[in-house]
Amino acid sequence: MSLFIASLNSGSNGNCYYVGNEHEAILVDAGISCRETEKRMLRLGLSMQKVKAIFVSHEHSDHINGIPGIAKKYKLPVYITPPTLQRGGLQLDEQLVISFGPFETVTIGDLQVTAFPKQHDASNPHSFLITCRDIKVGVFTDIGVVCENLVQHFSQCHAAFLEANYDDEMLDKGGYPYHLKRRIRGGHGHLSNKQALDLFMAHKPPFMTHLLLSHLSKNNNDPHLVQELFDGCAGGTNIIVASRYVETEVYYISNPAENKGVPNGRKVAFKSQQISLF
Repeated sequence: MSLFIASLNSGSNGNCYYVGNEHEAILVDAGISCRETEKRMLRLGLSMQKVKAIFVSHEHSDHINGIPGIAKKYKLPVYITPPTLQRGGLQLDEQLVISFGPFETVTIGDLQVTAFPKQHDASNPHSFLITCRDIKVGVFTDIGVVCENLVQHFSQCHAAFLEANYDDEMLDKGGYPYHLKRRIRGGHGHLSNKQALDLFMAHKPPFMTHLLLSHLSKNNNDPHLVQELFDGCAGGTNIIVASRYVETEVYYISNPAENKGVPNGRKVAFKSQQISLF
């Protein structure tokens, strides 16, 4: 069984990531409105009826703003830690709220979702590894530092959403006040392009087919710069820069060993094909 993944939006204006198989799917975070989420999924040929749960990484507004509307309309369970729920101030139906803990595996149909702690300036932040049979996809954003947990889970992934938030030189020369620059690169903020690239080069597994670079800063990064930087070291991995304005394509993730005749173990699900696929 394969996984289908897409970024519906990625950036400080809202984050929402789709991971699913032929039967069910989850959203990791929902920082854009219910209407905008629906519009973007419709353009991709994805069905909200397949979405069975929302998993929340932390309480910052760009990750939770759309959750109340989506959860209420579709009666979706929201997997969230108690500190994140409290600090986020989300008004949710109690019956839809489900707690999770670090390294616990939650089963959603054929999907297994495992959370692990990350370094970020939030109350109880987590990253996620989503598994379907032998295929694994990671969602690794809003990370202040590359820790052992991140290395361990990244090295298992056939595909990953990985933060590449800022370029060091652009941040240094930019107009942010000193305290904000210090927060961004202070170990509980965000990963730089260089930190993300170092992780990719040192710990990318040979079977990783797709890397979606995520949560780029509007002011301190450049999508073309990031694309060029990673393309030079891709080594057969398909590099995609996730936009803060539009959804990505849907990407088909499977075991490269099973993809006979598909170059580099890659296959993109183009929009013209998606209505029948999803």
